[in-house]
Amino acid sequence: MASGSFLFGFLSALSIVLAVFVGSYYYLKYTRWKHSNIKGYLDLIPDLTGEQRQKVQDIRKTFLPRVEKIRQDLCQKRMALARALFSESADRSGVHAAAQDILKCQSELEHAVIEHILEEKEILNESQRLDFFHIILQQFAQGGLGVHDIKARRKS
Repeated sequence: MASGSFLFGFLSALSIVLAVFVGSYYYLKYTRWKHSNIKGYLDLIPDLTGEQRQKVQDIRKTFLPRVEKIRQDLCQKRMALARALFSESADRSGVHAAAQDILKCQSELEHAVIEHILEEKEILNESQRLDFFHIILQQFAQGGLGVHDIKARRKS
C-alpha cells in the first residue's frame, strides 16, 4: 500500500513538472516567433483592425523590397569601401568617394523609412498614432532606424 501511494505521488509530481516544462517551452517558442515575426513598427500595435492590417500589407509589398534593395546596395558599398581602404595603394580620394556613396545610400534609406512612417501613420486612429509615436521614439532612441535598420536585419 505504501509503495503504491509513493508511486502515485511520484508519477503525479512528474506529470506536473512535465506539464510545466511543456507549457513553458510552447510559451517561449510562441513569444520568440511573435518577436521575430515583426516586419515593421505597426506590428507592435496590437489593436489594428483587419482593414488596417490589410492596408499595412499592401504598403509593405512595395516598401520592403525597396528597402531590401537599398540595404543590399549599402552592404555592397561598404564592401567597396573596405576594399579601397585595404588595397595596396589606398587612394584617399577613392576612399572618400566610397564613403560618400555610403552616405548617399544611408540617406536614401532614411528617406524611404520616413516616407513609410508617414504613409503608415495615415491609416491609424488617434490612440494608435500615440502608440505609434511612442514606438518610434523608443526604436529611434536605440539608434538607427529601429526594425528597418541594417542592424535589425542581421538580428533576425
